Amino acid sequence: MKKENKNLFIAGLILGLGLVGAIDGIVFHQLLQWHHMILSPNIKLEIFTDGLFTALFSAKLLWGGMKIFQDARKNELGTSWKIFTGGIFIGGGAFNIVEGIVDHHILQVHRVRPLAENPLVYDLAFLAIGLVLVIIGFMIKRMEKEA
Repeated sequence: MKKENKNLFIAGLILGLGLVGAIDGIVFHQLLQWHHMILSPNIKLEIFTDGLFTALFSAKLLWGGMKIFQDARKNELGTSWKIFTGGIFIGGGAFNIVEGIVDHHILQVHRVRPLAENPLVYDLAFLAIGLVLVIIGFMIKRMEKEA
């Protein structure tokens, strides 16, 4: 892959991580109130850690935007929407997969919907969505002839 397209792909990955992390924080943590970063009887602690999570992934959105700007200023940014969009999908899916495996299964700090009758179903669906996003991302990226 040419350097310009690699830079575009990396920016897409970063933005995908930030975007899906932000969606996760807004939808699951705040609106549905299912998926707090830690399970605790102290709601203030849950809200505080959710805020840190949202701040971290908002920073990733800013970082991805800055990378695009910096690479464009150096004339080192590709123009392929397929590579960029593929990167966004792959980054977003990677967020779900890593966060799902590490936080839900290895560390067991929280579940997607801990009070559900079968929380594992929601955890596995979270992972499946991540896998689907990664597959879609690679399919889109492969459509680019020079990738």
